[in-house]
Amino acid sequence: MGFWSSFWDIIWWFVWAFAFIAYLFALFAIIGDLFRDRKLNGWWKAVWILFLIFVPFLTALVYLIARGSGMAERGAAEARQAKDATDAYIQQVAGSSAADEIAKAKALLDSGAITAEDYAQLKAKALS
Repeated sequence: MGFWSSFWDIIWWFVWAFAFIAYLFALFAIIGDLFRDRKLNGWWKAVWILFLIFVPFLTALVYLIARGSGMAERGAAEARQAKDATDAYIQQVAGSSAADEIAKAKALLDSGAITAEDYAQLKAKALS
């Protein structure tokens, strides 16, 4: 009988594959968190990595229990920083507000660079 001849062997294989992939996700999350943590010095990072190599499942479990809350805080801080950077970029690319556009047009009118008619058109455009 081959591997694919038994339905339960296939189910068992999928369970083990799922567990292995879940472990890999946890392992990469832990390694990413280790290198993201600025408070932990390099020697402790090396110790965690060594234990992850030689006693992987137990070390991952201990890490998640001992440092899980800090891991969540660092992840939230990184997400907040990425959101702030995205918001700043969008604001920069989107341009200035209507009030800023009107103020610039008023400065151009006061300097004589544009006429009152041009100013009115710029103001209407900014308000639309």
